[in-house]
Amino acid sequence: MDLNTVAEILDARQPTPWRPGDAWLGGGTYLFSEPQPHLRRLVDLSRTGWTPVQHLPDGSLEIAATCTIAQLSRFARELTTEAAPLFEQCCRAFLASFKIWNMATVGGNLCNALPAGPMISLTAALDGECLLLSQDGVHRRVHVTDFVTGAGRKDMADGELLRSITVPARALTCRTAFRQASLYGLGRSGVLVIGTLDPQDGSFALTITASTVRPFRLWFQLPPTAEELRTAIASTVDEWFDDIHGLPEWRAHMTFHYAEEIRRELELGEAAA
Repeated sequence: MDLNTVAEILDARQPTPWRPGDAWLGGGTYLFSEPQPHLRRLVDLSRTGWTPVQHLPDGSLEIAATCTIAQLSRFARELTTEAAPLFEQCCRAFLASFKIWNMATVGGNLCNALPAGPMISLTAALDGECLLLSQDGVHRRVHVTDFVTGAGRKDMADGELLRSITVPARALTCRTAFRQASLYGLGRSGVLVIGTLDPQDGSFALTITASTVRPFRLWFQLPPTAEELRTAIASTVDEWFDDIHGLPEWRAHMTFHYAEEIRRELELGEAAA
């Protein structure tokens, strides 16, 4: 897509006062996919030199907003923690060609805030926290489940930058279970549900995305019964997503179905046949 209203591309390493019509440029897979008539300047993050993914001294994992899906996938292949398979499962949940894989960024996926965004699913399920930088230098941290507030909506002020997402060390030790459904073989996710079981205290969490307008993470001190889990989902999810990729009724049905499969797999070790 030729963005013919953009008059200037700025280097993010050289701070410039933010003004209306500015936008951060990561991989550009969304920005250049459709007209953006309101944009006048792009602030390019590609030369910031941020390390794509790294372990921090406390054992947590920091994923730079500019980390591409391909970089995250390669890094995850070397992970030896219990939750390692979840990274590749979510990377593979992208409806994307190899070109997109090598350009699309984790931060861009979160900032687009689409219900089917698999990097939202991954980081929300692992209790990820976003680091946001404002134009006046103030830093703030927001959990991924609070960062994405609706379909296409996120908790970001004008000019604010998503710098990174941090996954706590403890989340990396969790057993995980992953379920995804689409209306067609290579279609966009209509339902994506992830369960985690913490080996330290036996707590259970279920994260619901794609079928809902925003991510929901339900936490239980101990694995719930089937009825407790179903009741928790019904009382927590306040809006099922509705678009061409799936009716709300179908999304809700599949969410409940997968939630029970995940509960049984993580609590009882009964993987789906």
